[in-house]
Amino acid sequence: MRREFVRFRERTDRPRWVSATYGPLLEGSVLDVGCDEAVLRDFVTRGSYVGIDRTRWADLHHDLQAGGPFPFEDEVFDTVVCTDVLEHLDNLHEVFGECVRVARRSLLISLPNCWSVARVPLRRGYGSFTHYGLPVDPPADRHRWFFSHVEARRFLEEMARRHGLVLRDLVSLEKPRPVWLRALRRVRYPRVERYLNLYSHTLVAHLERDR
Repeated sequence: MRREFVRFRERTDRPRWVSATYGPLLEGSVLDVGCDEAVLRDFVTRGSYVGIDRTRWADLHHDLQAGGPFPFEDEVFDTVVCTDVLEHLDNLHEVFGECVRVARRSLLISLPNCWSVARVPLRRGYGSFTHYGLPVDPPADRHRWFFSHVEARRFLEEMARRHGLVLRDLVSLEKPRPVWLRALRRVRYPRVERYLNLYSHTLVAHLERDR
């Protein structure tokens, strides 16, 4: 598993990173699952892009949470991208299966490490963390699953095995921090699993069909 140090501050940062890291995978036909504002469209320069979601920016309106198959035939997109989407869905296993079904070649899946955003508020005993809590008004955006970096990795590895996929690349993303601070953290948490559960914010997987 590789590790990179990157922070996503703006809505364009994540698709820009995906493009810079996996650019060749975006040169064919691309399905962006849970596309939100379809920002990734601007980074797919040589291929064809289809964004699927219930938002007004989507090319195809489809409520992922409502369930049901994607309105596409099998293996019609060279690459399927689903970044930080599955954790918002009760039916994430079904949606993952649909991503596999319509992918001809590759899938790019990312999952957040929910433990990392909860670490400081829980230790301090006050505050809240994004996408969770008990808001007085129905939230427009919330997570339905709470899992660690290690759990995200096990999920992706097992889903790859069950669907007959090859896990080509696995990247753990951590916010940029001074070298001395990262060194102190590693001394305090020498076990890699504990360190990543606390400080990695995202896990990204590149999966391929085993031809």
